[in-house]
Amino acid sequence: MDKQTMGSYNFPSQIHLLVITLLISITLLTPITTNTSQPWDILSHNDFAGKLTTASSAVESAATDFGHVTKIFPSAVLNPSSVEDITDLIKLSFDSQSSFPLAARGHGHSLRGQAAAKDGVVVNMRSMVNRDRGIKVSRTGLYADVDSAWLWIEVLNKTLELGLTPVSWTDYLYLTVGGTLSNGGISGQTFRYGPQISNVLEMDIITGRGEIATCSKDMNSDLFFAALGGLGQFGIITRARIKLELAPKRVKWLRFLYADFTEFTRDQERLISETDGLDFLEGSVMLDHGPPDNWRSTYYPPSDHLRIVSMVKRHRVIYCLEVVKYYDEASHHAVNEEMEELSESLNYVRGFMYEKDVTYMDFLNRVRTGELKLKSKGQWDVPHPWLNLFVPKSQISKFDYGVFKGIILRNNITTGPFLVYPMNRNK
Repeated sequence: MDKQTMGSYNFPSQIHLLVITLLISITLLTPITTNTSQPWDILSHNDFAGKLTTASSAVESAATDFGHVTKIFPSAVLNPSSVEDITDLIKLSFDSQSSFPLAARGHGHSLRGQAAAKDGVVVNMRSMVNRDRGIKVSRTGLYADVDSAWLWIEVLNKTLELGLTPVSWTDYLYLTVGGTLSNGGISGQTFRYGPQISNVLEMDIITGRGEIATCSKDMNSDLFFAALGGLGQFGIITRARIKLELAPKRVKWLRFLYADFTEFTRDQERLISETDGLDFLEGSVMLDHGPPDNWRSTYYPPSDHLRIVSMVKRHRVIYCLEVVKYYDEASHHAVNEEMEELSESLNYVRGFMYEKDVTYMDFLNRVRTGELKLKSKGQWDVPHPWLNLFVPKSQISKFDYGVFKGIILRNNITTGPFLVYPMNRNK
């Protein structure tokens, strides 16, 4: 990118990710329910004895997901102890005159029945987790071979033991590797490192014929790229080889509040265009009539809560830029200077900058604290009508004016958090 382009803040290769969470009164949400039919002959098949269940508790659990908006009942749930159990089931369906639906389920965080199998079989992938195996880390090759049923938090814990880490994450780590790789795996590191699906070297996949295929960008590449972000429609991922790098020790974690959307997005776009700059960048929207605890967290000092409330009420909508820089003992001083220079270059409302210095683990696992707090209040297992949108850079200001201010704010719609941040198309 030439200097003239940089100077004019014209970044045509960027796109904004908009994550919207609507917190609607539970009484207004009627789950979409699909009733089950009677199981078929496979339930008595000897190969699946003790592994295929029609127990009401198992079927009920598999019928819903983290969205808590739909209920789509399978006829049975498979609790495999090996990959072969899954291949045998798929082959049985493929060879049958009347095949049946089948879907892999990790930790159940899909929405609106994406991991459901109406009148079919849901495969409980987590039943294959073996604590004695499942994650093999290569320090020389800088990769980890991971069984897809493992959670990302488990991968992180294992790799950190060797001073290594994956480079791209989701905000929430209690998701399975196979689950996020089937969807995309997007977060604040995406602008620099790409989504999680851009950091996979190789996979083992069970195809629709029940065959196991190893694939990469150079081997069975059509299957490799189709399965990554393919929502499970091209096969079931059972193993993934994930890129690793040396793990940092700590992070500088800063938040800046803005009253002007143009200044907010301009600063975001400039920052993600800088080479060897930040390691993480996200943004969020705070609305005057949102839930009172919507933006409050342990991040902001309680002594500043009234100041922030006053700012939100005065402007009715404000924007938060969130950035992170990793460091270790050797780079501590340089990173301090870099973040100070960065702060001076931004167009946030002066006096509304907040800084934290935490461990790398504490930063990556930050959402867990909020989860436990909501669970203690009974507010975690509730409907989540979430929506993720990619908005072209050329239209993001219109979205702010037409949706944030023109619809949600004007109509006094109560909402949950909004995440708004850009990423580079080439990642």
